[in-house]
Amino acid sequence: MIALSLLVIRRSNFIAWIVLSISIVLLVAPSALAEPVPGATKVTLDEAVQIALQHNHNLRATRTTIPQSEADEVTAALRPNPTLSTTWGNLPLYPKPPEGYGANIRDSSQVDVGLSYEFELGRRGRRMRAAKDATAVTRSQVNQSERDLTFQVGSQFIAVQLAESTLELAKANLESFQKAVDISAIRFQSGGISENDYLKIKLELLQFETDVKQAELDKAQALVDLRQSLGYESVAADYDVQGDFEYKPVTVSLEALERQALQNRPDLRAAAQSLTAANSQHALAKANGVPNLTASVDWLFSGGIHAAAVGLSIPLPIFDRNQGEVAKSYHAINQAQEQQAEALGQVMTDVKRAYDGLRASERIMQYFESGYLEVSLKSREVSQYSYERGAASLLDFLDSERSYRQTQLAYRQAIADYLNAVEQVRQAVGRRTVP
Repeated sequence: MIALSLLVIRRSNFIAWIVLSISIVLLVAPSALAEPVPGATKVTLDEAVQIALQHNHNLRATRTTIPQSEADEVTAALRPNPTLSTTWGNLPLYPKPPEGYGANIRDSSQVDVGLSYEFELGRRGRRMRAAKDATAVTRSQVNQSERDLTFQVGSQFIAVQLAESTLELAKANLESFQKAVDISAIRFQSGGISENDYLKIKLELLQFETDVKQAELDKAQALVDLRQSLGYESVAADYDVQGDFEYKPVTVSLEALERQALQNRPDLRAAAQSLTAANSQHALAKANGVPNLTASVDWLFSGGIHAAAVGLSIPLPIFDRNQGEVAKSYHAINQAQEQQAEALGQVMTDVKRAYDGLRASERIMQYFESGYLEVSLKSREVSQYSYERGAASLLDFLDSERSYRQTQLAYRQAIADYLNAVEQVRQAVGRRTVP
């Protein structure tokens, strides 16, 4: 192979490059395919949403309602089948006719072969329209399920991020406090602090160790919950999330959010389509009150004579004019109108609540970032430095540790609340991007 490669290189560098590339692929590819590189799969929020929309089993089951409704459209478009009927009468049984059975069948029996068809008067078109309107409602309802799932995945993703950030904080706090415990042990052995103070600070270590284990459990459970929403088999068992867990201001206006919601909310669209479908059902109910026309053609044979017959039949709508269904469908229109008004109000309420929640979360984040985090960190550092040198009491040191821990936990929760508020805004307007 080396000699061949050298020969090709002398003739054409381009051909040599191709041969060399193919050789490398043939040598490397089989081993790469046979031994895939192990490791956890990291997904971003946008990737998680897309995975869920493709693999979530509840959503996939809900989507089957669309082809089911389309199948109803096929049924609605079907025409009535024609009816074939036949009658052979005046067959002798007992006693035997004087001229015999054969002559009697030939001369006295009667044969009637008929074909009839029922013509729908205005029903089929109404029925097809009602079926199509029902399918449109179904599609919007599926879009609503997608919207709900998207928000659920976003909330669960943020819960994983919060648990991960809390776990990092718990590990850092444990490491920092462990140093204080080690220094306290040295001070106790040298007589710098009492045994009681040493035992107190050692007992306090239990809280930090518990925080780490609890944070590990919270993250594991949050990942399991998110995996279920994504589709359990759609990600690796050791998958993880990645993305910024931080405060990023979002500039939006209430009016812009309301406009987007009116354009994009699938539940509002479904309510409007339900009203259209209710009108279609009412028109169909009235059409069903109109009787159908049945036409028939018959061939008759009797006594050696061939004859034909043509007939028309139509029910007389004296008693049953489908009055009940017409009245029922009329009231269904009023119901759909009220439901549409309720859906519109709900959209406006959701947008206002999401907007107010976002603004409140922004103000809380600004409080934290205006200096409170630095104050809590500085307080802990001063207390720890003073305690290690005997200038501060154990109570002051432990109090500063708890204050720092609570402030940091509250800060992380505030970030999660803000990110959830952003997700609520996205859900309220019915799309992932906001103005």
